[in-house]
Amino acid sequence: MLPARMLEGLPPNNAAYRMRVRCDQATARAIADLVVETLDPADTAATAFEEATNTRSWKDGLWIVEIYFGHAPDEASLRGLIAAVAGEALAAQVVFGRVRECDWVAASLAGLKPVRAGRFLVHGAHDRAEVNVNDIAIEIEAALAFGTGHHGSTRGCLLMLQKIARRRRPRAILDVGTGTGILAIAAARLFKRKVAAGDIDAVSVAAARANARLNRAGAYVRPVIARGVAHRALRAGAPYDLVFGNILARPLRAMAPSLARLMAPGAELVLSGLLAGDVAGVVAAYRAQGLALQARLDIDGWATLLLRRGQRNSSARGSTRRSAETPL
Repeated sequence: MLPARMLEGLPPNNAAYRMRVRCDQATARAIADLVVETLDPADTAATAFEEATNTRSWKDGLWIVEIYFGHAPDEASLRGLIAAVAGEALAAQVVFGRVRECDWVAASLAGLKPVRAGRFLVHGAHDRAEVNVNDIAIEIEAALAFGTGHHGSTRGCLLMLQKIARRRRPRAILDVGTGTGILAIAAARLFKRKVAAGDIDAVSVAAARANARLNRAGAYVRPVIARGVAHRALRAGAPYDLVFGNILARPLRAMAPSLARLMAPGAELVLSGLLAGDVAGVVAAYRAQGLALQARLDIDGWATLLLRRGQRNSSARGSTRRSAETPL
């Protein structure tokens, strides 16, 4: 099996339940996208990958969707969700079962190769030999927290960070929903500055701290357990001139006022974890707080946005949209 696409959310630390179904590629992605967007991201995570056989090529092979849950799922409701996007016949083929906690890590990270995003190279310990002299290498190992760089939204954020670094060096940086700490570590390594970081999940915070130490950024990145920015340590670092929010559309819309209050005039905000249909609503929420869209990057169906505070919103004028293949 080749993990061909990872889908974000906040993987449940006690992922004891799993839903699994085989289907074609388009259906697999549609199911995983819908589940991640619909269900509680603190209790649900999804992965979709291609399954090769002796008679099918990778291109033509069946795909597998696996959804992991921290608590027993409502099977009838989930079958209803799948029926809505894939029909009753496929919904009837869904299999539910129990798994060990470590199975989530094995399923989501096994076999992943190093991922490059500009100068950034995200890799595991077994791929240290792939690091070039000029790379900013970030080593992330299997952990019960999300963020390996393989997901389109994480790669999009890293590329936006590199875009920002070409023209300025932010002094105060915040990473909300840090996961494994990959974005905070990347910013700290790039700018040699402290990065305030928080996550609602205690296991994610522990993983981010460990990864920061592993990547020689322990002095710069010390994440705290926080719901959004509701932590004294995060508020104390304001005003920020660079903020990351790689979560999901719903919490990002809800946090628009609180994030904007912590941003300095002219500060930049990188948002991701967004499907194409989410973009308009998220942009509108932040426009109401005085932030204007500056750039957009789409990778694997996920959108990453760059917004700036204190700029007159010009809608289509002055903003750019790029594909994953277009250099930033």
